[in-house]
Amino acid sequence: MKLDRLLGIITVLLQKERVTALELADKFEVNRRTIGRDIDSLCKAGIPVVTHQGAGGGISIAEGFRLHSGNDTVSLFSKAIEIDLYSYYRNQLAEKVERIKQAVLEKRLIEFDYFYDKGESHRRIEPYFVIFQWTAWYVFGFCLERQDWRLFKLLRLQNLTLCDDSYTPREIPPEKRDFGFFYTSEIHLVAMFDKSVKYQLIETYGMDCFTETDEGVRFEMDFSNRDYLISWLLGFGNKVKVSEPSDVIESLKTAAENILKIYFE
Repeated sequence: MKLDRLLGIITVLLQKERVTALELADKFEVNRRTIGRDIDSLCKAGIPVVTHQGAGGGISIAEGFRLHSGNDTVSLFSKAIEIDLYSYYRNQLAEKVERIKQAVLEKRLIEFDYFYDKGESHRRIEPYFVIFQWTAWYVFGFCLERQDWRLFKLLRLQNLTLCDDSYTPREIPPEKRDFGFFYTSEIHLVAMFDKSVKYQLIETYGMDCFTETDEGVRFEMDFSNRDYLISWLLGFGNKVKVSEPSDVIESLKTAAENILKIYFE
């Protein structure tokens, strides 16, 4: 959704001194024109976003903005505007964040059950920090099971436990600090949407994401998060038909068959 993307852009700008439009486009899986319109929307809303031209240029947020944490909500505000980052899961998230924060400060391992597209696994990691990235909260750390750096979404993380075992901090490779590394665009989607849902495509990915045809609205985009893509497409029901890739088509067929079994068996 556009609002989620705008909040995500604000968060990125608060975390980084300067970022390019291309970097934002890659992170949020939209084109640069959409990012340009998003920046215009933020400026019109009173958020002081500054664009720097030339070598070393990019987009930044003016000094004076800050992230404020209250008792019930987290808000981004200036003199004239406040954006509420309210979350239904705020209490659960707050508990997880505090526990991970303690683990980071005390250099203690954490372990938890993690739910993802391939099922469920138990992980034990060296936590380094918690970040808000692309509209969600994550813990970043070194996974002892995979022997590699990983991002874990907090909402998918359950039964979080602080271990008695401590760890010696490792040096984080520079490429792993670029969190776009974890979200490479590997899925090229081509789909035909019914014209009745065109507004939803515009709301999420802007006016330049589709081509109108006699058959409907042709949509072509690269995605990195398979779970998100499948659930997003299922939300359109019979208003979309995917042409490629074939594995996404098969996943949608399987999901549709499983839905039918619930109601007809």
